[in-house]
Order: sequence, then C-alpha cells, then structure tokens
Amino acid sequence: MLVTCKKVYKSFGDHKVLKNINLEIPSGKIIGLLGKNGQGKTTLIKLLTGLLTPTSGTVRVNGRSVGITSKAKIAYLPERTYLDRNMTVREILQYFSEFYNNFDMERAKKLLKELDLDIDSKILHMSKGMQEKLQLILVMSRDAELYILDEPLGGVDPATREYIIKTILTNFCEGASVLISTHLIADIEQILDEVIFIDKGEIVCTASADELRAKESSSIDEIFRKEFKW
Repeated sequence: MLVTCKKVYKSFGDHKVLKNINLEIPSGKIIGLLGKNGQGKTTLIKLLTGLLTPTSGTVRVNGRSVGITSKAKIAYLPERTYLDRNMTVREILQYFSEFYNNFDMERAKKLLKELDLDIDSKILHMSKGMQEKLQLILVMSRDAELYILDEPLGGVDPATREYIIKTILTNFCEGASVLISTHLIADIEQILDEVIFIDKGEIVCTASADELRAKESSSIDEIFRKEFKW
C-alpha cells in the first residue's frame, strides 16, 4: 500500500482537527479527498507530506514513516501560492530542476506552452490564476509516486479548469496515484477512481467512485450534497 494512516489524531491545543483517521491509498489510482472547507482536508494532506506531525497515530508512505525518503516520492501542490514573486518562470524551473532529482525540465517547458505561460515572465506580473497554473506545472513535471493537489481548481475559471484536469490526467507517472482535495466535486468527479469523504475531521466514507454512483443512482456531487446538506 502506498500510504497508510492508522488511528491518526491531530489537535491544535484543545481543538481536535482530525479524529481517528484510518486510511489506505493504493498505487495507480486517482482519488478525491472531498469535503467542505474547514473539515480537515488540508491538515490531513500536511500530515502526508510531513509538514505536520500527528498528535497520535502513524502515517507511513511505502511502509516507512514520513521523512526525507517519502518527501522525494511525493509532489505536493499547496492551496496557497508559495512562489518567490521576484523570480522569473525560467529561474523557478531551474531552481526546481536543481532541487529535485526527479524534475523533468522538458515536460515543464512543454506544459508552459500548452498552458500559454511565458517562461520569461516575472511571478510579480502574473495573475493568481497564472501562478496556480505554474505551480501545477512544477508539481506535474516531477516523476513522483504520489501527487497531492490541494484545491487545484479553486482560483481559475471553468474553461481553465478543463485544461488543468487534462494536464493532471496526461502527466502523472504510470503507476503513481493522485490525491485531489477539493470542494468543487462536480468538476473532477468524472476522473476519480475512488473517493474519500471527510467531515468534521473524520473520514465518513471511502468507496469506489463507480460503485458509489451505481449504489446511490446519483453523481458523487449529488451524494455529497445530500449527505452533508450542502
């Protein structure tokens, strides 16, 4: 199993953000981590990427505790922009190429053209949507085993969302998994193999997307809205 979480809790002071998370993520799947904002999706992701540590419980990637080895295998797209605004796109590509052994420069340049981004642009002069496209390119240009995308569609228009979904589908490595955290379920549900519903810090459902749709005779978006009164 690629990722295993057992009895994971995460608290900040007296506030329990995650409660008794038991989760397995296999290889070769596109998985939706679905829930309303503020329900624990980003906290769970930060545990998987090693940006946070559990209050209790274990998180393992390929059977090992999260650390330097797992970080080399995980490509993470955070919800918020992290790029140095004074750098150019070219400089950032070079930085990633030097920092990550599994960064594919040719793939990155190809994606820049496909998403209509200028390699000589300064981040300072790029819109929020353009910056999010660039961050996606940086993540999808790595030969990772797990791609974790936190709200990759949040800051872009519907037409651009289609390009982003296509970019995700055509650029992750064969045999790798993609975990997409989002509240825009209708936009991505057609590409999902499996779904994880999270509510109030607890995982309330894990299922095959096709089996869940067949069982409920509804779309994943409709099921979620009905279940959680969205």
